[in-house]
Amino acid sequence: MPLPEGIAAVFFDAGGTLIHAEPSPGDVYAEVGRRFGSRVDAATARARFRDAFRRRQGHPDLTTSEAVEDAFWRGVVAEVLADVTADGCYRTLFAHFARPEAWRADPEAATVLPALAERGLLIGLCSNFDTRLHGIVAGLPELRAARRVVVSSEVGWRKPAPAFFAAVARAAALPPERILVVGDDPVNDYQGARAAGMAARLLDPHGRFAGPDRISSLANLLR
Repeated sequence: MPLPEGIAAVFFDAGGTLIHAEPSPGDVYAEVGRRFGSRVDAATARARFRDAFRRRQGHPDLTTSEAVEDAFWRGVVAEVLADVTADGCYRTLFAHFARPEAWRADPEAATVLPALAERGLLIGLCSNFDTRLHGIVAGLPELRAARRVVVSSEVGWRKPAPAFFAAVARAAALPPERILVVGDDPVNDYQGARAAGMAARLLDPHGRFAGPDRISSLANLLR
C-alpha cells in the first residue's frame, strides 16, 4: 500500500505496534507478585491484566499527567495482585517496565523505520504512555530512526483526544494532513488520527478489521 500523497512524517503508536512487552505483563506480574507473597498464578494474572487494562483504558476522561498514569498503573496492579498490599511490589513492576530489556521491538521495525527515513520522512512515536517511554526508545536500537516521541503524560491528553494529535502536529512542525499515524487501536490510533485531519493506517495482523487503510504488517508501508 503506497503512502498517501504529500506525507512528510510518519508517527507510530508504541505498545502493540512498535514495541511489545516480553515476557507478557501477566507473567511478570505473577513472578514479581510471588516475591511479595502473592498466590496469583500466571494464567490468572494474564486474564486479570487484560481486563483491568482494557477497562481503565476505556475511561471517558482523556486528560492525563504523570500522577494520573501512576494512579492508573497502581490500580491495575491492585486488581491483578489483589492479595498483595506492599508498595514495593508496585514499585518493582513499574521499574521493570521502564527497562528497555523488558520490551522487544517489532521484527520489521529495524528495516521499515530506516527505510522510511531514507525517503526523507520524519519518523516519530505517539503513545498513551508516561515518561518511561523515552528511556525505552533510547535503549532499543531498532527504533533509532525515530526523531520525535510524543507521550500522553507530557501532553496532558490521551489518544484519541484532538489535543493529543495537535501535539503530534506541533512536534512534527507540519500541518495534520502531511502526517501519517500508524497504530493497532482502531479508536485511539486510527479514528483519532483521522478525526484530527491526519492520514492513518491500522495495523491488523490478524484480519479483524476490513478497509482500505488496514495493513497486516509494518512492511506494507514500504510497498
